[in-house]
Amino acid sequence: MAGERYRLGVEVPWRPVPAEPVTRVHDLRASDADRERVAQVLSEALADGRLTIEEHAERTSLVYSARTLGELTGLTGDLTPAEAQPILVDDRPLQATFGSLRREGRWVMPVRLPLLALFGTVELDLREAILQRRHVVLDSLVLCGRIRLLVPDGVRVDVTGRSILSTREVRVRPADDGPTVEISGRMVLGSVRARAPRRTLRERMRGRLRKEP
Repeated sequence: MAGERYRLGVEVPWRPVPAEPVTRVHDLRASDADRERVAQVLSEALADGRLTIEEHAERTSLVYSARTLGELTGLTGDLTPAEAQPILVDDRPLQATFGSLRREGRWVMPVRLPLLALFGTVELDLREAILQRRHVVLDSLVLCGRIRLLVPDGVRVDVTGRSILSTREVRVRPADDGPTVEISGRMVLGSVRARAPRRTLRERMRGRLRKEP
């Protein structure tokens, strides 16, 4: 019978396994540090006259009562350009065509992020980024372009996409139980490079001491 599965002669109704629910990027919880970032922008706007005392007080009250990132992002939209927002919540595709695109600071990396690099470079700094899930995917199409990732310690980068006459270089410091950034899609005459931040002299010395018996 259509829509039914059988096991050991017993008719068992088939039901699809529900997908793991994903919290919308705007509904992700805000941290104290996120609220302070927005409050700092409001204070600067008050200092240079872009906000009145009353407006500043009203928005600041909303900042400290905000629970989600979406509630915070609307409070500074008329104060700074999109690329300079204290928190960037944007799951639209990334595109660099005959140019470059850089995303850094506090921003949300969605579960699946389409990316196009056509004779261009996309640079993603993930050191302060929020991953919507522990496994996120860059669904990439790279034609004579480049992808550059700066990844914090503990994050794994897997390049699974198909490539033709392209190069890939991954130098990160993943943890066994850390999150994963997967780069899928297709790449022709392009390159992908993912690296971890350079360690300070103190961090390098600590690492050597830990290795010593």
